[in-house]
Amino acid sequence: MPSWNIHTAHAEKLLAEYGAEALGIRDENAFLFGNYVPDIYVGYLVQPISVWIDYKATHLATKAYIPLPNYERFHRRYVEPYGNDVPDIVLGAWCHLVCDNVYNAHTRAYIKRIHVKPGEITREGKQADFAAFGHTLDISRHVEVTPELIAQAAAFPQYAVAEEDVVAAVAAANGYVDDNIANHLDALPPLRLLTPEFFSAAFDEAHRTCAEGLLALAGTDAGEESR
Repeated sequence: MPSWNIHTAHAEKLLAEYGAEALGIRDENAFLFGNYVPDIYVGYLVQPISVWIDYKATHLATKAYIPLPNYERFHRRYVEPYGNDVPDIVLGAWCHLVCDNVYNAHTRAYIKRIHVKPGEITREGKQADFAAFGHTLDISRHVEVTPELIAQAAAFPQYAVAEEDVVAAVAAANGYVDDNIANHLDALPPLRLLTPEFFSAAFDEAHRTCAEGLLALAGTDAGEESR
């Protein structure tokens, strides 16, 4: 699945291309943080954490080798009830699930097309390629621990995110940004499993799906607002 540098790149591209207002975002900081929320309690990217929650629950996914998070179910459960007043952290979390779904669906289709069987070698190759792709992306935005962010995290409708875990997650997210800046790649190196075309197609589809969903929710015309 996409690592946090990829999630950050998608959030930054959305804000840069359309602007927060057109996307219905009032607190860009909370929106950016929301793009990390589904992974906080899974136990891999943030340590220490106060509680562990199974990936299937945080991502609304069924058990599978390459799971497909159900962003549509998340939208029905946690976005639509707010009407026109959706918290920014919720919008960010929805975008996270969109990206995970799109990249994982592309990965499933690709390995099936080239007749590669799921397994540890495939997983390692996939993860290495995702890591390389993530480091080609230009990201720069850090999250700040603010009272508004802490309040939105505590009120996150799927499960509350404790203040101590907000602090730990912010540190982890900002570390990814700093690492990307320090170890940026100007071009993709030779890949072990995937292809440049794979990443181009997945990135474009994830960006388009997030943009269309946010713009529609905000009642914004994409043609008029795209910069």
